[in-house]
Amino acid sequence: MVTPDPAAPATDPAPAVATVAALRASVEAGLAPEAREWLAAALADAAAGTPGPSAGLLAWEAHFAAARRRAGAGAADAVRVLILHAARADEQVATRVYDRGDAAERRAVLRALPHLGLGPGAVPLIEDALRTNDTRLVAAALGPYAAEHLGDHAWRQAVLKCLFTGVPADEIAGLADRAAGDGELARMLDDYARERTAAGRAVPADLDRILALTRKEV
Repeated sequence: MVTPDPAAPATDPAPAVATVAALRASVEAGLAPEAREWLAAALADAAAGTPGPSAGLLAWEAHFAAARRRAGAGAADAVRVLILHAARADEQVATRVYDRGDAAERRAVLRALPHLGLGPGAVPLIEDALRTNDTRLVAAALGPYAAEHLGDHAWRQAVLKCLFTGVPADEIAGLADRAAGDGELARMLDDYARERTAAGRAVPADLDRILALTRKEV
């Protein structure tokens, strides 16, 4: 079971900037000198594949785990994205780090996926995150990587999950493009709205917005 990260800030500074270089500059601007030095060393170790303190562990993996302690809670996600990118993590490495990580580490792996140049082989990580009730994991899973690689049925189910767990529609990367002209998603949204209304429950505010997107032509 993944341990939630209750101490994480309510709004994490998601690495949504366009390039890794811009992300690094943004992170470094907010770090104290000692933390910037640590980050530079961590990224150098990741790029070089420096052996870690114990057999079978690379130095960057220890840095990845220590990111919150060394860089602070507010920067930990972005720092971990930078480390994974510097390490040139492939699908196998991303999966290994995700599988053994806590909720915060898993969230960072999900946010790193768009920056790693991976094919669809990491989709199982997205699917795993979408099976949880951790809204931060769900939101992180629905970034640009999912927009490109997640299958239609799974993506539609993810949109519905956002509605009933309260994840804002703004967290769903590529929503307008993927929802446009999607009659099946429109049907699912209509069914969900009717179920909520029949049960005397409020319809999520984002539902009408997403439904309107489905009516736009591709």
